[in-house]
Amino acid sequence: MTATLETLQQALDPLARALEGLSLDDPAAARAEIERRLPFDGPLVAAVREAALAGADAGWLLPRQNGPIRFGRPAKSLHGFTVDAVLMSTPGPQHRHPNGEIDLCFTTRGEARFDGHPQGWVVFGPMSVHIPTVSDGEMLILYFLPGGAIEFM
Repeated sequence: MTATLETLQQALDPLARALEGLSLDDPAAARAEIERRLPFDGPLVAAVREAALAGADAGWLLPRQNGPIRFGRPAKSLHGFTVDAVLMSTPGPQHRHPNGEIDLCFTTRGEARFDGHPQGWVVFGPMSVHIPTVSDGEMLILYFLPGGAIEFM
């Protein structure tokens, strides 16, 4: 089956539903709970990975580009989240997460790390600020933004 935006959205739906209402006040506890609900090596995440990588390869997932960073928005409103996709191997723009951010990170090249984390789930708490940085390779990252809230600085 060929992956489409619709198949990716269908794969994202149970993830967003499972993340809905999760407190991000304690990022480590939230990450542990996410891994319990949605294991990175489980079938739901595998389906998202397959569809997202196919979309990146086909060009429809990441239609925009800023320097070496390619990006797109596969879901504008999904169980209270906006879902953005970014393929990066360099630092991105500094931003704040008013409501926090949940990242699903897939290594696409090398031994990539996202802000020091290997592939998997990464959580940032409300009002956290960072310069998203991928080192030692390349990652496709799906950003689940509660309420779609993000402030670029």
